[in-house]
Amino acid sequence: MSFFSPDTPPRFFTDAEAALAFVAEIYHTNTRSLQARFAAFSRGEGVAERQVAYYPYAAITTRQATTIDSRLAFGFVQGVGRFQISLTRPDVFAAYYKEQFRLLLANHGVPLEIGVSHAVIPVHFAYPEGMYLEQGLAPERLGQIRNFFAMPSLAAMDDRIVNGVAEPFGDGSRPLALFTAPRVDYSLHRLRHYTGTNPEDFQKFVIFTNYPFYVEEFVRTAQALLAQPEAEAEADAAQPYTALVEPGGRTLLKAVGDAPPQQRGEAMARLPQMPAYHLQRADGLGISLVNIGVGPSNAKNISDHIAVLRPHAWIMLGHCAGLHESQKLGDFVLAHAYVRDDHVLDYDLPQWVPVPALAEVQKALETAVATITAHHSAYAVKSVMRTGTVVTVDNRNWEITGYAQLVQRFSQSRAIALDMESATIAANGFRFRVPYGTLLCVSDKPLHGEIKLPGMANHFYKEQVGQHLKVGMQAMALLRENGLETLHSRKLRSFAESAFQ
Repeated sequence: MSFFSPDTPPRFFTDAEAALAFVAEIYHTNTRSLQARFAAFSRGEGVAERQVAYYPYAAITTRQATTIDSRLAFGFVQGVGRFQISLTRPDVFAAYYKEQFRLLLANHGVPLEIGVSHAVIPVHFAYPEGMYLEQGLAPERLGQIRNFFAMPSLAAMDDRIVNGVAEPFGDGSRPLALFTAPRVDYSLHRLRHYTGTNPEDFQKFVIFTNYPFYVEEFVRTAQALLAQPEAEAEADAAQPYTALVEPGGRTLLKAVGDAPPQQRGEAMARLPQMPAYHLQRADGLGISLVNIGVGPSNAKNISDHIAVLRPHAWIMLGHCAGLHESQKLGDFVLAHAYVRDDHVLDYDLPQWVPVPALAEVQKALETAVATITAHHSAYAVKSVMRTGTVVTVDNRNWEITGYAQLVQRFSQSRAIALDMESATIAANGFRFRVPYGTLLCVSDKPLHGEIKLPGMANHFYKEQVGQHLKVGMQAMALLRENGLETLHSRKLRSFAESAFQ
């Protein structure tokens, strides 16, 4: 099998679907050829030369400035010149690529160029299902892999484009998207490792949480939705959900007619580090919930990788320490600002960069709280929810470290709650241009003698988790129903923004 090489003449398209088809042809031909040659190598057959395959690319060249609808947040290039990006996994990103291509063609009226890039496909990334290449190879054969096949290179997987510090490519062109193909492939493989689910299972609305109680409630809620008779489901605004996918691929399919939901696959014997659960819709606009555990490192790690899937929104639902005497256990906290003491993003997003609240997400969360708690006026909602600044720290035992200094700092910042993940999730949302929000629930008040203890915690969790999760899911439904064109905000655009959402 022969490769498409960078010498292959590019093709030009005015139809998004035809452009996508050529992207898929290049990608599948090159990855399958690479797989075939590695299989031969694994069987001990001689390899005469280094086997190199390349990703496809998309490019657009503008020769005059184009007047664009000023309301748009993406789908166009700025200025005159050539813009390009390498592409991967058209099976996962087919709908996404097609929409980005359509917008470019509509907004600029010039053909879209599809060709073979100079970005090399590492042999590991030619196996989307995460095959272990080294399995079964003799030690001497293992040592020869890098002599004949490209290995993953961290130099091709950084976030310079996202962070706004990327230089033009070698030919003078500028990035068309936030991520190169190798960076995307790296994250797709890490997602499988950390969440135990396939990248294609993820939905476009993502909820992060820091406790397994939310997972249990999410699964129960999903099971109830999927068990609804068809007549009820059609009348329910929460539908049409089609399946629940759990770590390891165990899937619960929606009930059809009078038959109960069908289960296929088995549960994982051991859960991964950050298990993900996906309440799916046929259009991909369902909800994925990820239990990220505790701490800003996990929060950055998983959001770094989920970002390549280009979700429409992500929110943090978790527990926090209430910092004001007037707060009650179980009260909600809607973050509208953050004190970033997590430090994991200091290099990528300096602390002097403000992370603003996004009106569209804030309104959805506040409306969802009012609906689920049946507090139907803004004043009534104040009895169960407070809006203010959330502190995110990287020290779980902050309570016993510099107490007096911390209290003064919290007071000066007008902080009302403290956790270990929210500012990280929000800051990475800002960095990756993913609409974000935070709704926390007060589980303790350590500054006021109400310390989280086992008995108190169990009662609190039983009473509040179900309602909190319902609020989060309702907010996601509102964001979906309000329209994606209003959700994606221009305030997340940098001066020299890439065209792809």
